[in-house]
Amino acid sequence: MRYVKDVALVIRSKNAGPYELTFDLMFPSAEVYNEVKDAITKEKVAALYKIEESKVLSIIHFAPAHAVKITIVRPRPSGDLGETDVYGAQQHTPLFELTY
Repeated sequence: MRYVKDVALVIRSKNAGPYELTFDLMFPSAEVYNEVKDAITKEKVAALYKIEESKVLSIIHFAPAHAVKITIVRPRPSGDLGETDVYGAQQHTPLFELTY
């Protein structure tokens, strides 16, 4: 078992509107991308974020850029009372535990 964080060039998060978060994972080569991409599943993302699988809205593979984009429902709308990361820029760390 290996960690995606050990082979990814970029793992980041950001807002995808006030109700969704998006995550980008970018890899250094087609070889690494192809090795990892099938291990990135809704089931694994839901488990890492402790959310229902239905709240993982999409996982998009973009081979030309060796990248994967994941979109989930935000636990709280951006800017809502008690929300702690208006820009969604600090929400990617659970993906550091993603394995393949």
